[in-house]
Amino acid sequence: MNVALKPILPTPALGEERLALLARLTDGLSPADLYWVSAYAAALASLATRIPGHAGLAVVADAPAPAERPAERLTVVYGSQTGNSKRVAEKLAGKAEAAGLTVRLLRAGAYPLRELAQERYLAVVISSQGEGDPPDDAIGFMEFIAGKRAPKLPQLKFAVMGLGDSSYAKYCAVSRDLDARLAELGATRFAALGEADVDFEAPAATWSQGALEAVKQALSVPATSARPVSPLHAVSAPPLHSREKPFAAEVLENQRIVSRDSDRDVRHLELSLEGSGLRYAAGDAIGVWPTNPPVLVDQWLSALKLDGSREVTHEGKRLPLSRWLGQERDITRLTRPLLAAHAALSGNHDLQRLLEPDHKADFAALLESHQPIDLLRDVPAAWDAEQLVAALRPMTPRLYSIASSPKLVGQDEVHLTVAVVEYERHGSKHFGAASTFLAATGDEARVPVFIEENDRFRLPADGSRDVIMIGPGTGIAPFRAFVQERQATGASGRNWLFFGNRHFSQDFLYQVEWQEALRNGSLHRLDLAFSRDQAEKLYVQQRLREKGRELYAWLSEGAHLYVCGDSAHMAKDVHEALLDVASVHGGLSADDAKAWLADLLQQGRYARDVY
Repeated sequence: MNVALKPILPTPALGEERLALLARLTDGLSPADLYWVSAYAAALASLATRIPGHAGLAVVADAPAPAERPAERLTVVYGSQTGNSKRVAEKLAGKAEAAGLTVRLLRAGAYPLRELAQERYLAVVISSQGEGDPPDDAIGFMEFIAGKRAPKLPQLKFAVMGLGDSSYAKYCAVSRDLDARLAELGATRFAALGEADVDFEAPAATWSQGALEAVKQALSVPATSARPVSPLHAVSAPPLHSREKPFAAEVLENQRIVSRDSDRDVRHLELSLEGSGLRYAAGDAIGVWPTNPPVLVDQWLSALKLDGSREVTHEGKRLPLSRWLGQERDITRLTRPLLAAHAALSGNHDLQRLLEPDHKADFAALLESHQPIDLLRDVPAAWDAEQLVAALRPMTPRLYSIASSPKLVGQDEVHLTVAVVEYERHGSKHFGAASTFLAATGDEARVPVFIEENDRFRLPADGSRDVIMIGPGTGIAPFRAFVQERQATGASGRNWLFFGNRHFSQDFLYQVEWQEALRNGSLHRLDLAFSRDQAEKLYVQQRLREKGRELYAWLSEGAHLYVCGDSAHMAKDVHEALLDVASVHGGLSADDAKAWLADLLQQGRYARDVY
């Protein structure tokens, strides 16, 4: 054996001192890190059983690592923007470990790509963002596998689970591309590609169970090998409130924060979490379970000539149709399954052609320009109540970046910034479900909420680090929380904010607060871009280029960079501007600029909260 080992004091059981030490060592570790620690400890234990007389062993830091036996291990990798793929992967890894498999769980950004050529069993859970983009923590992973440096993989058995949103044209595009590319590289599927819409829990659980059974069979894991998993942390009671059990938060304040003459409505809401047991940190999101606008429900019933009081039974639940449409079903987003069902019922050939591969552009345009109510009015079809409820997606929560720091306002209060979606199109008024619901809430109203953690969007632990924040429109929300947090903790690093909107006089969100922050020193720089205040439109990405020399200097000195807002246009434009800054002021080639920005992502110094 070519591994240098040294004994540590053997003991038949861990005493209080060792338990305390273990608790300190593992405090704050993510589930992925804990799985890694568990695998590492298991490897040490395995070595100990093979060397008589050594009950406890530690590998010397400069000794070569023991050779893995990858054929006996399942590697689970996740790429997640909002945390859903991470949760699915964690559940799969936990069940696999409990079934007796050796498992390692890694986020895509932490996966050692050089090991892919030796990998034997790989399960990937990955989401698709916006128009078919990978999550930020999976960009490097996807680029490597799609690129020329990807190795041939005849030894690999794999399975891919994709999470997406069928209201986008490129539904689950990332997982489909990954599944096809791995097969192209010579790998063999041990489970078919899985896909799940925004109501992902049930299909993800079904796929995970099938994938796990296939791996167990391939590795010849006997049923008797199943074992309970002992967590490294003490098991705490489940939270009182969660996505599945939201808390009814009282509305403390609902204030319009744009001028009276603005053609947009943006709200600042303050909610009470008192008595909920919910805890959040700056950078997290709050999930809101909305109720659809009653006027929109009435429009659906009128367009389809259906009776809202009609009782409908679906999946064991019996409710009036008006309640199905009001609270249980998503009726504001047009999806591919709904379009396909409506095309079939109506017999409309034009709609049916939109679903064909040759008409992807027209299909994408329809999803972007129409809500379902437009389709119901333009192309009549004979829906009955039962068909309708079965065809519609379940209602899902909407996530909003939290606009407050608990270190300043306390854990019993949370703030959010909401742009109300309400517009005229196709001859009628259109609404957003959650924003319209929130805008209509008054004092003492109750809103069903939960906290969605976002560990990828955190302030640097070192308060002396500088921070650059880019947040046009309601993308400003988490940066209000960041500045509050830095002020409350006395962070010594500088804070630089880029903000943009349409008009200085109408929608300079939180203007008074930013001016006060500049005066008291909690904000050091503020650069603004109001696109409609001059003949030529001006956006934040142009400000980034204008300030490129200072921006590159801050980043070269270790600053952390954050972007929040629209993923379809703004985030991509900002990314391109950052590449230009690196080329112009860093003297980097196009390829080196991409590598530099990818490295910032990998380090966690470039984080995005985009939607």
